Amino acid sequence: MISNTRTKALTFSLWMAFAGSVGADAPAEKLSTTTENPIRMNQLGFLPAANKLAVVLADSNPGTFVIWDLSTDEAALRGRMQASKEKTLRGTQSWRADFSAIQTPGTYAIEISEGQREVFQVGSGLYDALADASLKAFYFQRASMPIEEHYAGIWARPAGHADDKILIHSSAASAERPAGTVVSAPKGWYDAGDYNKYVVNSGITMGTLMSAYERFPEYFSARSLNIPESENGLPDILDEVRYNLDWLTDMQDPNDGGVYHKLTTANFEGMVAPHLATKTRYMVQKGTAATLDFAAVMAQAARVFAPFEPRQAAHYLNSARAAWQWAEENPAVAYRQDQLNQQFDPDIVTGAYGDKHFTDEHFWAAAELFLATGEPQYWKIIRTTPTEYALPSWGDVRWLGYYSLLANAGKLPKESTPWQKRVADNLVQAALDLTLASTRNAYRSPISSDPKHFVWGSNSVAANQGILLLEAFRITGNADFLRSAEDTRDYLLGRNATGYSFVTGFGIRTPQHPHHRLTAARPELPPLPGFLVGGPNPGQHDGCNYPSDIADESFVDHVCSFASNEIAINWNAPFAYLINGLHALESQHDQTDSDSEDAH
Repeated sequence: MISNTRTKALTFSLWMAFAGSVGADAPAEKLSTTTENPIRMNQLGFLPAANKLAVVLADSNPGTFVIWDLSTDEAALRGRMQASKEKTLRGTQSWRADFSAIQTPGTYAIEISEGQREVFQVGSGLYDALADASLKAFYFQRASMPIEEHYAGIWARPAGHADDKILIHSSAASAERPAGTVVSAPKGWYDAGDYNKYVVNSGITMGTLMSAYERFPEYFSARSLNIPESENGLPDILDEVRYNLDWLTDMQDPNDGGVYHKLTTANFEGMVAPHLATKTRYMVQKGTAATLDFAAVMAQAARVFAPFEPRQAAHYLNSARAAWQWAEENPAVAYRQDQLNQQFDPDIVTGAYGDKHFTDEHFWAAAELFLATGEPQYWKIIRTTPTEYALPSWGDVRWLGYYSLLANAGKLPKESTPWQKRVADNLVQAALDLTLASTRNAYRSPISSDPKHFVWGSNSVAANQGILLLEAFRITGNADFLRSAEDTRDYLLGRNATGYSFVTGFGIRTPQHPHHRLTAARPELPPLPGFLVGGPNPGQHDGCNYPSDIADESFVDHVCSFASNEIAINWNAPFAYLINGLHALESQHDQTDSDSEDAH
């Protein structure tokens, strides 16, 4: 018989994870966990009809496994472990337990030997809270406003960074705005574990969130995140995007259309609450990458917000045009922080987001401006740009444009059909290659197919791979792509080399000490929920003490580890897209099955 102690701990942890939306008033207990457990699986659980897989790390065959129904303490399934042909990157033998036959909702445990077990749930509404939390994380990151108890529960806090008295840095000085000029740029999201706001990283973040809405508008329109703007007639995901758009608009110089690279302190603030972080903040140098990212985002926002706020949408489009014009006149202004600091004071040593190549930003801006205007000058750039697939990142945003173009094919020229097919074929082939590779590694996940995937923010690589798979499914209807996206979800929630669910507050073993000032400033509370931490990074740039330097194990749950355990808006955005996209598609499938049963 198996004790229900861990079941209760799991249930309590999951409830606490999204308690901010229901006004919790007590911190969660710390869960005792250990890396010695050899079972790797999705710690949140599975939908009834989903594939259910656990990976077990052991030098010899564990033999059998048992699935216990914890409501009855009876065995619901017994099976034999299957040997994997592939060892882990460490060289450990792995074994698989397939328990997809378990479809009755409930709480279960998989046991491979006495003391080696993992608890999981099966249920149709299992991902509701996670889907909402992945988006509500952006609310917790808001600057310039108090985070109120009604919406945040125990994570309520005073407002930080009014950002109504920002100084023009000497690197950004102009005749109209000399160094020291006071400007205002309130609102927006804190970028990551720090309190600064960066245009380049906001670009891919907002583009990803607006694309998620465009793919699943009915789904997002029906969801409420319990944020101050809920029930205002605008889908909550777009309310959240608009909060950052309001800040982004102020990052454009009204005198020439150029866009400042970032709003930042000279140095990172300490691990204090935002209202106590009061260092002087600056607008720093305009640049081509920031300006083109701004143009792309504003043009996409003009399209997305037009049905709701046509006047505001027109303003966004005008801002995009002005930014495009500045970039045309300044096509190669790179942000090089080291060189900047040799010329200007004070030195700026916060996140650089430096980029020397602008063809990808140029293409993304052209794609979004074409969809917003239909003007041929943009189409000329689109049709002459190489179409080979590259996974999006803040430093390579080209395929954000291709995603938008394929999803809005009805707005493209009639003669572009062969071009569209070539682009779609490249996307689908990349997804096919990734899906095939995912079957050839111990963890049966796309990211685990190549050690090169484990870079800074590797979990965002996984999430963006998930978006690729969802896009391929949308184009082809091939369910293999959907299953591979679900494998990515399983990876992020625990079926990985570390044994962690990488999402704060969701799972049995989750990050308790992320590199996140909002969390670190209040150690008496559990981490803010719904944040995806960066994930394994063998670069280990932070100098922290890691338990392993193996690529997929190179993770440590410590506040010092900005290289593996930080949070960032550009990591949460693809995670939110993946989790909500899967949830939308799976909900459609469940509804179709229900309608079919009703018909009979």
